[in-house]
Amino acid sequence: MTDPSTVNQLTVSPGMTGEHIELLQKNRWFRGLPADAISAMVTMARLKRLEDGQRLHAQGDLPDGLYGVSKGSIRVSSSGADGREALLTVLAPGNWFGEISLFDGLPRTHDAHAMGATELLFIPRREFNQLLERQPELYPHFMRLLCRRLRLSFNMLEDSALLPLPARLAKRLLMHAQYYGDLGMGTERLAIQLSQETLGLMLNSSRQSINRLLKQFEQAGWVQIHYSQISILDEEALTRVANGSEQLPK
Repeated sequence: MTDPSTVNQLTVSPGMTGEHIELLQKNRWFRGLPADAISAMVTMARLKRLEDGQRLHAQGDLPDGLYGVSKGSIRVSSSGADGREALLTVLAPGNWFGEISLFDGLPRTHDAHAMGATELLFIPRREFNQLLERQPELYPHFMRLLCRRLRLSFNMLEDSALLPLPARLAKRLLMHAQYYGDLGMGTERLAIQLSQETLGLMLNSSRQSINRLLKQFEQAGWVQIHYSQISILDEEALTRVANGSEQLPK
């Protein structure tokens, strides 16, 4: 369970700006909802701010609500008895998480820590459930979102067991570009805010192996590497690497 002193250090503010409201209105999770449901969620949303490395919740904590990343990023992981970390994903601005415990009421499945100064939108579980009680027709919408998340999890399990590292790296870059990426560097290219060390943890590989492969991808013109950021230049080529129909350049 989370140390109470950690929770007390979180800065909670009810203030919402137009930028925060837009995060709710335009996000793929919510934009298909009726206008009155979005308005209700805007009303119940609160702000939480975390410092770099600060824990939001631990695996096994009781659920408190749904979170959306407004600024910074959230590292979702778990730790083994020997202290080794299994990194599931890094959530960039615009992404929501915590829906599993939100619906089933069971403890959190993973740890969540801030990467950099992070700002979150928080929708309390009690208010969210009250909204669903008033509007049960919203359930199918959120069930589809849960199913999409489940499909992603199954895909990652299969990739880990069946694909070689170059294909897994290409597929993970594409997944983050699709679900977590932002337009970066003043271009129309999707930029992924992930370090090579983080990618190595996600793919159960070393930073050196990831660095070598990314350099090959860059030499082929498929990606461009910046500090803690990777821009996708050729999605089609990466897709071919991911499905095994494209060989890496020698």
